[in-house]
Amino acid sequence: MSKKILILGASILQIPAICKAKDLGYVVLVADFDPLAKGFEYADKKYVVSTNDLDGILKIAKKEKIDGIMTLASDIPMKTVSYVAEQLNLVSVSTDTAMKTTNKYLMRETLANDNISIPKYFKVDSLTHFLEVIELMDTKYIVKPTDNSGSRGIYLVEDKMDVSELKKIYRDCLTQSRSGELLVEEYMEGPEVSVETLTINNKTTIVAITDKLTTGSPNFVEMGHSQPTQLSENEIKDIKEITVAAVNSVGIDNGPSHTEIILTSSGPKIVEIGARLGGDNITTHLVPLSTGINLVEACIKISLNDYYDIPKEKKQGSAIRYFSSKQGDISAIKNVETALALNGVEQIFFTKTVGEKVDYIKDSTNRIGFVITKAENAKLAIKICEEAMKIISIEIK
Repeated sequence: MSKKILILGASILQIPAICKAKDLGYVVLVADFDPLAKGFEYADKKYVVSTNDLDGILKIAKKEKIDGIMTLASDIPMKTVSYVAEQLNLVSVSTDTAMKTTNKYLMRETLANDNISIPKYFKVDSLTHFLEVIELMDTKYIVKPTDNSGSRGIYLVEDKMDVSELKKIYRDCLTQSRSGELLVEEYMEGPEVSVETLTINNKTTIVAITDKLTTGSPNFVEMGHSQPTQLSENEIKDIKEITVAAVNSVGIDNGPSHTEIILTSSGPKIVEIGARLGGDNITTHLVPLSTGINLVEACIKISLNDYYDIPKEKKQGSAIRYFSSKQGDISAIKNVETALALNGVEQIFFTKTVGEKVDYIKDSTNRIGFVITKAENAKLAIKICEEAMKIISIEIK
């Protein structure tokens, strides 16, 4: 009898895991609060329930007698995954680790206690405290929720501001915080990377290091990724060392991790670490194209306590670039087929269609589409991405 896996989330980000689990012969159950979630059509059975509903998901898990539970590309459901796994004695990180990897303040505290390099930081839970803390910061600092993702509610403050402007930033960030708490932290300058790792029985393997491209100030929305990293061997060595230390610090003993790092003038510092696969098509597309390693398959098998042997890595280049946009209505998208015909273009995808409204890019939900490419190295993969995007015409009125 086939094993049953419950996947939390049914957005386009979770579809690769749903489809891969089906391909591997497992029975796939999916839970999402959105009844129209695109991933439902690929599952064996769907449940319309919030992935944050711990007892609701546990009830489903018990009723279905699942053999494993997981999520992909999202931090928020990790608390539910770990809670259900602990209740049913399934493979996952502990609830303690889930908390440390989904709450940015707890993450900072944990890493700091283990002397792992992180930015200077303060947690604030009131406007008065916020105004007091910023007096202790340098001219440039970041304000963000302790518990959100997708670049939501992140602000860079670059200059001295009057109290009315600071109050607006505080309130805007607060709308994106579930806990009502914010972080004020040092602004770090330098190249940004993410590191994809796989830990099996406390042994951590670095699978890929990804170079990042963001919008920069003020919201730092990710607009591109490429693999393998083009940093120097010494920089790569330092990044690998701090990543493994961070994985051990937060207690990831089985499963993936996605660690974001900035290489500052004083060495690499941890931005965030998540006990899950990376989003933004990093894990689902870029890693297999550049390394030949299917991390989605690995995580499915680990969650079901099935054996997974990491294959020998192949070394190629892969890249993704997201389309930027202005405010308005999409009136036409042209020349997609011509761009798809370029050698090395793997996928072109739009999240918005003709007739839909689009906005300036303030967080990852505002991005309207992307191009994914592969080549013999990262530099060439990026070049092909850029060529494809020049060919495509997106008309916005």
